[in-house]
Amino acid sequence: MRDALNKKNALRFVILLGTVSLFADITYEGARSITGPFLAILGASAAIVGIVAGFGELLGYAFRLVSGFFADKTQKYWSITFVGYAINLLAVPFLALAHHWSVAAVLIITERLGKAIRTPARDAMLSHAGDQLGMGWGFGVHEAMDQAGAMCGPLIVAAMLFFKGNDSYRLGFLILAIPAVMAIITLLFAKKLYPRPHDLSTKRIEFKTVGIPKVFWLYFIGALFVAAGFADFPLMAYHFGKNNLLSPVWIPLAYSFAMGVDGVMALALGRLYDSYGFKVLIITTLVAALFAPLVFLGNFYWALLGIFFWAIGKGAHESLMRAIVGKMVGENKRASAYGIFNMGYGIAWFLGSAAMGIIYDNSIVWVVLFIIFLQLLSIPWLMAAGRKK
Repeated sequence: MRDALNKKNALRFVILLGTVSLFADITYEGARSITGPFLAILGASAAIVGIVAGFGELLGYAFRLVSGFFADKTQKYWSITFVGYAINLLAVPFLALAHHWSVAAVLIITERLGKAIRTPARDAMLSHAGDQLGMGWGFGVHEAMDQAGAMCGPLIVAAMLFFKGNDSYRLGFLILAIPAVMAIITLLFAKKLYPRPHDLSTKRIEFKTVGIPKVFWLYFIGALFVAAGFADFPLMAYHFGKNNLLSPVWIPLAYSFAMGVDGVMALALGRLYDSYGFKVLIITTLVAALFAPLVFLGNFYWALLGIFFWAIGKGAHESLMRAIVGKMVGENKRASAYGIFNMGYGIAWFLGSAAMGIIYDNSIVWVVLFIIFLQLLSIPWLMAAGRKK
């Protein structure tokens, strides 16, 4: 009876934080679905789009190292999460005031910084519920709700573009302030109900070492290659717009479709990981790599299929990769481990995104080869981590 009650409380906590993420993703994923074309309208080139997107991810991931260590040191998980969400969400409406690509770039990067501040602390809190529910399933449920919001946000933007025309980007950014406020309200409610999330954990294990285990570093190297070889959607959206593969309305719709696939796959992959382990991530990485030739070399229909495979990969990144860190590292070092992992992931993402943007201006075929090569390089490291674990 007590175990059932603990699992029920853990699931409620995951759903509450999932609701926060749902509203948050409506806000910033709605904005991200059009930042590529918006930057282009403001005069940015493909290289600038790639560098801005990549640097935003770099800062958004690298600063998680600081945030994660600070969360473990101070134990102020809720406070850090709240500050991060506030910065993350309030940057979006201000995009409506940007009239030069440099101003928009600063706001896009600020939004990523806010996400960096709150993510390690939030994921550490989620991992306590994952101890009860199964780490893959706990993070899978959260990611599914997260992606439900990520699917709705682009739909709102697409509706604005459809009814108001291509000059309605700014109005779209302003409307996204509404779910931003809802996310903050829900977060405050979650804190009131669960002020001590670590009480949800059933495990109180004394680890022989206080550091992060060696298997983490094998996994970390493999993840770096995955991140460096995974295109960001703004560059894909830039490609769709430049080559008239998708209309301005279709681009956010395609992103919404991808977020829906991401959410469904997060649930499925979470369950599969809890049952079959590390091999699920390896297979998913190979399958997701197919997005590159389909997106960058295909026509309208092949591009949509490519977005489907891209979404499978993103679902694995957002659910499996987070769950695996939670399983590898003891709870006294989890926020720190999430910070280290995300910092490296972000640096690799930035370098890969910047390289793709530069390469794209010279050869689309080389972009595809670059992506596939790096995805394949990750496999030996992931396999080694799987065997070690």
